[in-house]
Amino acid sequence: MTTTIFRGKTTRAKVIRAAIVVLGVLLMVVMFCPACTKVINLSVPNAATQIVIEGNVTNGPGPYQVSVTTTVSFSANNNFPTVDGAQVTITDNAGLYDSLVETAPGIYSTQGNWVGQPGNTYTLRVSVNGGNYTGTSTMPQPVNLDSVTFVQVSRLKKAIIEAEPNFQDPPGVGHYYQFAETINGSPLNKIFVFDDRLSAGNYIRQPLADDSAHLQAGDYFSLNMYCVDENTYNYFRELAQQQNTGTFEAVLFTDVAPANPNNNLSGGALGYFSANTTQTWTGYVNVP
Repeated sequence: MTTTIFRGKTTRAKVIRAAIVVLGVLLMVVMFCPACTKVINLSVPNAATQIVIEGNVTNGPGPYQVSVTTTVSFSANNNFPTVDGAQVTITDNAGLYDSLVETAPGIYSTQGNWVGQPGNTYTLRVSVNGGNYTGTSTMPQPVNLDSVTFVQVSRLKKAIIEAEPNFQDPPGVGHYYQFAETINGSPLNKIFVFDDRLSAGNYIRQPLADDSAHLQAGDYFSLNMYCVDENTYNYFRELAQQQNTGTFEAVLFTDVAPANPNNNLSGGALGYFSANTTQTWTGYVNVP
């Protein structure tokens, strides 16, 4: 028994020494591997350029603006070229007709002294470079934003402040909301979306998911609340799903959507056209 145990120890010692040698060789290979690494260049095909249209009509004072840009190739930077010389009009079902003027490169502004009306259906038409694009949106009835409060939550052992809009959702399903935050005068590059599918007719108090880098006590804060139609909600909701977010979760808002969500624009254009109500709450971040 003693001999067997001794032989076993000897065998294990040999195995350990051999393993150390092998590991040393492998370490040398890893250390010198970068010197002989072959660089492989991937060939990524560039998609055809597409028109990107983004426009809003609200129940607040105009003028309203429509931006027209184009996409860029995969290898290009994120400076999206503006499109000049487009013919842009907005009409509605009540007889409105406005021919927009280009007030900056790729930015087209309404001329008439008119204000968007809840219940009206607005149609945007853009003609440029031989292409014709159309978008239609019906402005919902407004829902009053009563107040904004702030709550402190803990995530990953960090104290986080989140804004909490408070409002009464009307009876029946089919109400869609969008929120945007401005902190100390700088718009936060996120958009929040919510629908009343599971809370129709309830009084809503739900924090907007943020992180510790955004809201701090004493910040000057603005919250814009938009009542949007279903198509606009679905557009931004798809962005939310691509970002793996849920109800009232943040959506990174970029010039071109990462997977081109479905929109209400015909003719193959990317982007969206929205007729929505808008209201703003402003104040200082204060956690009880």
